[in-house]
Amino acid sequence: MGKADGMNYAPKGKPNPVVKEGEFVIAAAALDHGHIYGQCNGLVEAGATLKWVYDPDQEKVDQFLEQFPQAKQAESLEQVLEDEEVKLVAAAAVPSERSALGNRVMRAGKDYFTDKTPFTTKGQLEETKKVIQETGQKYMVYFSERLHVESAVFAGDLIEQGAIGKVIQVTGFGPHRLNAPARPEWFFEKEKYGGILCDIGSHQIEQFLFYAGCDDAEILHSKVGNYDNPEYPELEDYGDTTLKGDNGATQFFRVDWFTPDGLSTWGDGRTFIVGTEGTIEIRKYVDIATDKGSDQLYLVNKEGEKHYDLQGKVGFPFFGELIKDCIHRTENAMTQEHAFKAAELCLIAQEKAMKVTE
Repeated sequence: MGKADGMNYAPKGKPNPVVKEGEFVIAAAALDHGHIYGQCNGLVEAGATLKWVYDPDQEKVDQFLEQFPQAKQAESLEQVLEDEEVKLVAAAAVPSERSALGNRVMRAGKDYFTDKTPFTTKGQLEETKKVIQETGQKYMVYFSERLHVESAVFAGDLIEQGAIGKVIQVTGFGPHRLNAPARPEWFFEKEKYGGILCDIGSHQIEQFLFYAGCDDAEILHSKVGNYDNPEYPELEDYGDTTLKGDNGATQFFRVDWFTPDGLSTWGDGRTFIVGTEGTIEIRKYVDIATDKGSDQLYLVNKEGEKHYDLQGKVGFPFFGELIKDCIHRTENAMTQEHAFKAAELCLIAQEKAMKVTE
């Protein structure tokens, strides 16, 4: 799926099943964002059996079935939710509709795996917390810029091994290509997409909490603007935020819709991690002006300088762990608390943001 278009970026890895065929049945619904392909790729490669797909838009269903011919088209969402075989529903609804859909899925006794951002208002977050308490189901989030990027996965492994000591600062850059003509109408309506810090900023905040080992953080400063898209007055094409974690670590991140047309991919996403004993730079999707490709990582510590080319070498363990978590009711892939803290902080950052353009 389009390397040049982040909305349809769907990484494929090597199959690494943790369950047998038919042992963990899933369905796909709400195909509003192309990330549904990445979500389903990851789950199917980890052994999930994709049984159903549902969306009211037949064209979206037809496109999905081209990629996943093993799925059957459901006549309604009810048909999916009433199927006792289905254990998890993956969905990429319009952002403002993700919470309500998830609540419905969980009340039907199934776990829910949504594209980021999981919420566009604090009210949605609080309501979903109540539904989780009622049902005991999972509301997991596809933070693809860490979970579905091999260099980002490897960075987490290095940090866990102590390669750079204690993480004290994370800087993230998340530029995306706008490609406005290909975007749906909701993409430009702030009530529906939530704002740039809430939307693509959620990736950055989640990574900070994970890499720095924070349970919570404070938004020190945030700002947003529309610098060059006056024809879309509700679009925020730029945003940045500074955070302080509960352990003293800090983060600055910048997100924008200004990827140059000449870049070979949809965005030069990078993460810089400073530890007490070393540094890591992740060049996620491209190493510009070289032929190295994506998933390049640079490590400097007391042992020297190291470069890792990680394409096809790490895999995506999150998806297998998620399947096992759903079966065993564990929290090894990602805790519910972590997912919701990242969601809450991006909502606060959006709420507090200074507007830097008129």
